[in-house]
Amino acid sequence: MSPIAIAGGMKGYLARPQAPNGAGVVVIQEIFGVNQVMRDRADDLAQQGYLALVPDLFWRLEPGVDITDRSDAEWKKALDLMNRFDIDKGVEDIKAAIDLLRTAHGAKKVGAVGYCLGGLLAYLTATRTDADASVGYYGVNIPAFLGEAARISKPLLLHIAAEDGFVPKPAQDAMAAGLKDNPLVTLQRYDGVDHAFARPGGKHFNPAAATLANSRTAEFFRRHLA
Repeated sequence: MSPIAIAGGMKGYLARPQAPNGAGVVVIQEIFGVNQVMRDRADDLAQQGYLALVPDLFWRLEPGVDITDRSDAEWKKALDLMNRFDIDKGVEDIKAAIDLLRTAHGAKKVGAVGYCLGGLLAYLTATRTDADASVGYYGVNIPAFLGEAARISKPLLLHIAAEDGFVPKPAQDAMAAGLKDNPLVTLQRYDGVDHAFARPGGKHFNPAAATLANSRTAEFFRRHLA
């Protein structure tokens, strides 16, 4: 597990598996940067055999952001970074991370998994890149990009928190309606849970829902990547 240069001035956290399965996964950060939660997620994927890379997508704004959701000051900073973040550039950076895993590390297939802001970016990874499979957890503002849904040509799994304070039910319904005709897309809704239900230690962490979602993600990647 080590920092690594990806492209331009962007770096990231790379978790290497002891028993590689030949595939890689790009882990797409929340609004808190490449923090311990994201590094732990990469380590978990490495234990499953994947070469897991967390790119520092805020590098153009402030390299090395590593904060938590535990204080008002950190939330203020995280929201400011999100508001200034260039989504199009972010997807380009994810594409660079995918390319690095393929070309420099020999990954035969590469997937992506993202959370919150990263959930939206995982959706856009499915519409704008050649990732082999993508997973988004409680992605924000996806309905604004449903016009790109026709571009999805590889499997996509979206985990939706039914009581998401950042993704209200009309937005959830719009996602379901806009994606229902694509057989490559699977939506899983989790009743009674709020945004970030899979973030360990978070205010809305729900162990049962997180375990179920993570098991579905693991099976999804086994089927489409490993």
